[in-house]
Amino acid sequence: MGYTKKRKLSEAVFYYYRKSIAVVVFLVLWEIGPRLGLVDRTFIPSLSDIFSNMWQLLSAGKLLIHVGVSLRRAALGFSVAILIALPLGFLLGGWFKRFQEYLNPLLTLLAKINPFSMFPIFILLFGIGELTKVIIILWVCIWPVLFGTINGVKSIDPLLVKAALAMGTSKLALFWKVVLPGAAPNIFAGLKQGAGTSFFMLIAAEMIGATAGLGWMVLNSQVNFQIPRLFVAVVIIAVMGLLINYLIESLERKVLNWKEESVMN
Repeated sequence: MGYTKKRKLSEAVFYYYRKSIAVVVFLVLWEIGPRLGLVDRTFIPSLSDIFSNMWQLLSAGKLLIHVGVSLRRAALGFSVAILIALPLGFLLGGWFKRFQEYLNPLLTLLAKINPFSMFPIFILLFGIGELTKVIIILWVCIWPVLFGTINGVKSIDPLLVKAALAMGTSKLALFWKVVLPGAAPNIFAGLKQGAGTSFFMLIAAEMIGATAGLGWMVLNSQVNFQIPRLFVAVVIIAVMGLLINYLIESLERKVLNWKEESVMN
């Protein structure tokens, strides 16, 4: 028994070592490269310089303000996209399939439009205030969630739906026990893509008439040639994106585990 536990522990250690070794090597090179003069420290500061600048911003209370503003914008845009895309995706993928076939070319065309080319239109329609920034994030998030939901619903085996209806399952129970579990993998794939895209567009959105936020911090640092502060914003945006992706994946594992248990029962 003890041997089995040690073997599992060693396998777990080796697994995380293999997963993290490339990241560790990259971070070490990032630290020593500028210090040894392999890259110009003026343009690419070492990690210690970046974290030192990050600590100064934290101590001054400025960094948390920018992080809070960006999180609020990203969360609001992403949440509204989910509230629109999920119900619409279930309706188009399940109850209005014929209408979805007619509508699909238009939705595909809209999804393919470069979001940066929509900036002038959004500014003309909504100004340069907070609403425009939220709308920009909403625009890029809604499409992967919508198409993920539609494809997830359409991928459900029709025989499962017919069998459930034949057993007298109500429409509400059919949705919770068949449709939602069956569509969950595609929905979560769309959610992860949408969440990643929201942080990608956050930088661009906050460069339009903003006075706070990580995107504004990137632009302001570039204009004032404060390179370490610029890298602080970039690192935090990357970490935030990874954390959101991890949270969605954790939720996905719980939901899919519930799906497997419901199928077994």
